[in-house]
Amino acid sequence: MSQPDLFVVCRNCGSEVSPYVTECPYCGQRVRKRAPKLDRSGGDPQPKRRRRRPTLPRLRAEEIAGIAPERRPYATFGLILACLVSVLLFQADDTVDLGYLGVPIFEDPWRFFAAPFLFADQIGYAFVALAAVAIFGTLLERRFGPLPVLAVFVLSGAVGMAVVALLETPPLFTETDAFLAFGANGSALGLLCAWLVDDRLAARRSDERSNDLLGVYVVAIVLVLLSLAEEAANIGAAVGGALTGTVLGLTLPLFTRKSAY
Repeated sequence: MSQPDLFVVCRNCGSEVSPYVTECPYCGQRVRKRAPKLDRSGGDPQPKRRRRRPTLPRLRAEEIAGIAPERRPYATFGLILACLVSVLLFQADDTVDLGYLGVPIFEDPWRFFAAPFLFADQIGYAFVALAAVAIFGTLLERRFGPLPVLAVFVLSGAVGMAVVALLETPPLFTETDAFLAFGANGSALGLLCAWLVDDRLAARRSDERSNDLLGVYVVAIVLVLLSLAEEAANIGAAVGGALTGTVLGLTLPLFTRKSAY
């Protein structure tokens, strides 16, 4: 291994100066552009350090395996935003037909999928239903990703509206018998039941998650009572959405996120 020079000679005054300076201390002449690096190894070659592969941190006390809490529930936010936009559109022009399910007059199949996103001017109804969607949509999306949340919301709402059209159509009707069915009550119950089924299946596998089920049951009761009190919400939509969410909840383990946690 080459050793650094003990001194260098200044070309201007001929003085011997340290090799670790850039200017001659006697005449100020620049002797080199930069000082050489100091060899701190004591002359022995140092082995190259291997970079450690990043390791995952241990689960913290508030974290649950299989959930990536840093991921934002964009699909849930998107569903809620779409519902809020429909409210604004109704406020701008209440004569526009956005896809309300008119029983038994307007029962086109595409309305089954559009009606769950609509709330007209029912602000209280929208607040309760969308609050439930926000809670259980977020929980499902953090565990299974966005696609199952979208599927449960859309299918539960559509099946709920189909049940309304099936059960609420009398053999003989007049225009005065018709009413509008809309809103995400069935979709909210579908998300709740899908989450509850997955939670109970996990408990049977001895994967107890210590969730507050009392609060879940309270939300479910509120949504059912809302269906009984609000004609647009309709108990048929609640029953159809809950049953659909229960069935889809059985398939959720197929979408388990391979999370870093």
